[in-house]
Amino acid sequence: MDSMLHRSLIHLAVAVAVTGLALSSLTAGAQDTDKRGRKYKAPLPTARIEVTILRDTNGKPIENAAVVFHPMQGEKDKGNMELKTNEDGKTIIDVLPIGDVVRLQVIAKGFQTYGEDYKIEKAEMAIEIKLKRPGEQYSIYKKHDEAADAAAPSSTSPSADAGKDAAKTPPAGSTAKPNPAPTQTQPQAQPQQPQPN
Repeated sequence: MDSMLHRSLIHLAVAVAVTGLALSSLTAGAQDTDKRGRKYKAPLPTARIEVTILRDTNGKPIENAAVVFHPMQGEKDKGNMELKTNEDGKTIIDVLPIGDVVRLQVIAKGFQTYGEDYKIEKAEMAIEIKLKRPGEQYSIYKKHDEAADAAAPSSTSPSADAGKDAAKTPPAGSTAKPNPAPTQTQPQAQPQQPQPN
């Protein structure tokens, strides 16, 4: 009986010693982290931004359009995040901090690419973008309506117009006179071909 009591006392003493060592190491570790550990910084509040992409002509949603967010820091782009629109033409992002500026770019097959900068000012924002179909390219080889050409901005530069005028007038110091354009009443003389012998 004495040996049993002796054994249980030994077990109890060992358990108390182990518990004491564990507690002392925990308190020592806690003191070390207070001195060397980093201070906790709360994350910046973020905004929930819902972007809706629609067709310009009929307002129907555009599915699978790439919506690219470029967070800006000053003039620097800090990378990008790309999301795709669902069948309702919507996508949601909720990781951009309030107060930041984001460059939003939308790319969809068969539509003009869209780009605009937005300042994130509220905790919840809704952005609706209407994409247009690409316009027809202007060709100098096609015949165009003069009224449409007058309304459209001219794509010719002053240097190109100067080049056309220079072709009509002889260079300075030259005694040659420009040939007048032939009229219908004035027949053109044909050069004579030499006769073979």
